[in-house]
Order: sequence, then structure tokens, then C-alpha cells
Amino acid sequence: MGPPPAEMPAGHVGTCAITEMDYLTRHMVTTSSIHRILTRDLEALRRELRAYPNEADIWKVSSGVNNSAGSLTRHLTGNLSHFIGTVIGENGYIRNREEEFGGAPVTLAELERRIDVALASVDDGLSAINDFDMEKPYPVELAGMTFTIGRFLIHLVGHFGYHLGQIDYHRRLVTGSNESVNAMYLADLK
Repeated sequence: MGPPPAEMPAGHVGTCAITEMDYLTRHMVTTSSIHRILTRDLEALRRELRAYPNEADIWKVSSGVNNSAGSLTRHLTGNLSHFIGTVIGENGYIRNREEEFGGAPVTLAELERRIDVALASVDDGLSAINDFDMEKPYPVELAGMTFTIGRFLIHLVGHFGYHLGQIDYHRRLVTGSNESVNAMYLADLK
């Protein structure tokens, strides 16, 4: 990203110099923004699961759909709890990725408990860093590559949204309901 500009951009009214903090808050993803989006999306995940009229439907897999909503929920919560809670927040969460996709079905109450663990992990991890840390290297290499914390957190947000959309379509296909749970409700970001 580089240092802030020495002068205000052309067209700025006034002569005051821009501070480093002003520049960063205008040009950088903040931990607060990431926290709000992930909290919104985890609560949307909870609403998606509660919208299944029959709890057993959470675990159905049909032709052309490789993962159930239950497996995707375990994957999403395990992913955030590990990459944010353990790696950044050092909260001690231990991930079992094989169980996320291959484990036996669990109850809705257990899936909601995992959502609560992921919410706490997001709190743990994002409270352990500040906005200036977003340009630092993520503490571990991933697939042999190094990323900044900020870039990897943006990846996690996109990854979550991708699977949340899959869960929404899974619910609609399995239940025959086109009812929305307002998963991407903008007011939840305020």
C-alpha cells in the first residue's frame, strides 16, 4: 500500500496535511468492518439452519449437491474458529477438518453451539489485532503462499459468503420454500 501521500489529493478543499491514520481509515479494510460482516454472516447462518422445518433436512444430500447444509456449517465454523481464533487470536481451538465433511450428523443445537464458538473465535482473533496489523503477514503460510492478514481475512469473508449462498439454495431445494432469511441484510452492518 505504501506510505500516505505527502499532500491531499487534487480537488481537496483546504490546506491541512493528511495524517497516517486518516489515510489508513480511508484506504484500508478495518478489523471492525471484517468483524461486523462475519458476525452478520454467522447470525445469517443460524437463521438459515432454523428455517429448515425438519431438522433432518439439514443433512440431506441430493443429486448434484455434494455437501449438506450441516457439513457446510461445520466447515464454515471450523474454518473461522481455526484461521481467526487459533492462528490470530491464539484461543486454543483445535480443528477437525475431516469431521467437518465426514462426521455423523449432529443436532441443530450442536450446530448452533459451533456458531457460538465461531463468533467467540472471531472476537478473540480480531480483538488481538488492530487496523495497522492488516498489512502484516498472516502468521502461517497457506498452500505455500504468504498473504497479509487483511487480504486473508477478505478471502475468509468471501469464502463464507460463497458457502452461505450454497446453504441458502440447499434449504430452498430441499424444503421447496423460497422464503428469504435476509442473509445479506445491510442494516446488520451498522
